[in-house]
Amino acid sequence: MQKKAFALRLDPAVYAAIERLASAELRSANAQIEMLLREALQTRGTTPKGTAPARRGRPPADTPKK
Repeated sequence: MQKKAFALRLDPAVYAAIERLASAELRSANAQIEMLLREALQTRGTTPKGTAPARRGRPPADTPKK
């Protein structure tokens, strides 16, 4: 899946809070922002079509690496 890259300007305090959440949930800040956006869209009753949310955590030990 191709991802759309764009610049996002955030208040440093907001970004620091996102980094703390991401760290607690073992995600990157970028993945955390995407998850928060998906949750906000779902709360408003809309979801992106044709995309699946990223899977959480590490793959199981028996899954071969790519």
